[in-house]
Amino acid sequence: MRKLAVVAFGGNALLRGGQKGTYQEQIENVEQTCESLYNLLKRNYNIVIGHGNGPQVGNVMLQHEEGKRVGIEAMPMDFCVAETQGSIAYLIEMGLRNVMARHDIQRDVVTLITQVAVNKIDPMFQNPTKPVGPYYTKEQADELAQKTGAKYKEDPKGRGWRKVVASPTPQRINNIKIVKQLATAGNIVVTVGGGGIPVVEESDYVRGVEAVIDKDLASALCAIEIGADEFYILTDVPKVYINFRKENEKALDTITISEAKQYLAEGHFAEGSMAPKVRAAIIFVENGGKECIITEAGQLDNPNCGTRIIQDK
Repeated sequence: MRKLAVVAFGGNALLRGGQKGTYQEQIENVEQTCESLYNLLKRNYNIVIGHGNGPQVGNVMLQHEEGKRVGIEAMPMDFCVAETQGSIAYLIEMGLRNVMARHDIQRDVVTLITQVAVNKIDPMFQNPTKPVGPYYTKEQADELAQKTGAKYKEDPKGRGWRKVVASPTPQRINNIKIVKQLATAGNIVVTVGGGGIPVVEESDYVRGVEAVIDKDLASALCAIEIGADEFYILTDVPKVYINFRKENEKALDTITISEAKQYLAEGHFAEGSMAPKVRAAIIFVENGGKECIITEAGQLDNPNCGTRIIQDK
């Protein structure tokens, strides 16, 4: 039987440091990342792809902000996530089709615009920390906060004030059974883009919420729910490091859940960077996954690539 893998594309799969985010830049970056998946396809894997959307959803919010100047109403966060799910998945589909055409691989690629349910009483709603959208002066931020009730915080690098939203824990992925059916039938499935469209499900009503779900946590939940054998988190470094960028820096090859938790507790992994990836890896392996591999996309041609998080022995 084919192995089933979930692959979470990091932000650099679409946009590299120093780039402006043009269409041409993004399609070239995506195709390079998709080329790395050939090494899984030739080993006959079934594949589900999750992806981030940070820069793209920020750009969409900027476009909506500018549209307000000519009387076009800005759309809420959940709508913006849905927009970028579709546009980014289009780039991924096109990149994959070009790669498969070069290598004479016959697979269909299917995208699902995916809602992910969160708990309306998640404590993160009381402490929003995820910055989104454009920068404002303090005066502008105060005025918007008064008008809308949204919260704004000063950027630590002094670039201005930005809206902050919650980053709640994903609870349930809409249509996850269909994801599994499509993937195990041999289709490449793109889902939970940007962590999924954040929604709250009540007894007889579903509504979108102002939130950003971590794409690695959403991809981990997807991997658990479909019974994936492996979970790949693609980032911009070949391995996870302790004492990163210090004289005693050390790359990690294979670590257990207990070791990963210890390194997290010791503060080796930065929040907003490697820490959420390691947490997602732990969640996957603790809930029945065989192993999670954190690596750079170009390393996938090596079956022993990256840092592997496994169950305790």
